[in-house]
Amino acid sequence: MSLPIVYHPDYMAPLKPGHRFPMSKYGYLREALIARGLLPAVNGYLAPAEAGFSQLAAVHDAGYVDRVLTQTRTATETREIGLPDTAQVTRRARLSASGTALAGRLALEVGIACNAAGGSHHAGPLKGAGFCVFNDVAVAAQTLVSEGQVSKALIVDLDVHQGDGTARIFEGREDIFCFSMHAKKNYPARKAQSHLDIGLPDGTADAEYLDALSDVLPDLIARQRPQLIFYNAGVDCHVADRLGRLSLSSDGLRARDRLLFETARAVGVPVAGVLGGGYDDDIEALAARHAILFEEAAHALGN
Repeated sequence: MSLPIVYHPDYMAPLKPGHRFPMSKYGYLREALIARGLLPAVNGYLAPAEAGFSQLAAVHDAGYVDRVLTQTRTATETREIGLPDTAQVTRRARLSASGTALAGRLALEVGIACNAAGGSHHAGPLKGAGFCVFNDVAVAAQTLVSEGQVSKALIVDLDVHQGDGTARIFEGREDIFCFSMHAKKNYPARKAQSHLDIGLPDGTADAEYLDALSDVLPDLIARQRPQLIFYNAGVDCHVADRLGRLSLSSDGLRARDRLLFETARAVGVPVAGVLGGGYDDDIEALAARHAILFEEAAHALGN
């Protein structure tokens, strides 16, 4: 079976020229996936509907959710998020959250699925932050647990920044386990406490990174015995990323993704992959890095 890919044109919301967040990368990624034969040019993706209030409020403060949905965020909330308080940004966040939940459902059916957005891991229980309005992985994990689709989920967050919002949402939970491996000195300055954190020194390159991941991942999966893994495959740990502090090559990113999929597949655990962070003025190069996740997911499925 071909790799299920969740996408929506409204994953892109209008921003002012020169904004630090590379919103256009989602469109470039779609073109990259079409060029690689992973996504048909017409009707080739699975489109999510918007996540509803109760779904979002299951992991976020209800008052915060209401302010986002009605475009009445406080000035402080908007500043900390770094994205404008517009209907298009709100729709994008709701679609991304629902898209990750859909990818989770599809992964349970076929083994692996990917959302061509998501990874908004800085949004915590009370507010958003760091270009993250709603925490899509947290929404998806909680949704599937609440529905009884899974009883245990594992979040593997390999974005260069710590998944601090996710850690705070699921603090003290045993059914949803958060593992974050990130650059120790990168954003956020004040780290949360995940169930398992590995902070890497600046400049960590392919060999050291892969050794650290392979040392922990198989034992972690065996110990937790999750029924589903949500994988944040941020590419901001690439050496050329303008907001990263690690030094992975594109081959290193590919080896990282392959290690994750092979380890999970070896023990029969489905994986829902999400895009995560990536920041580069060369948007085509950035889209090519993000496309590695989908290439390796398709390879793991035998495509």
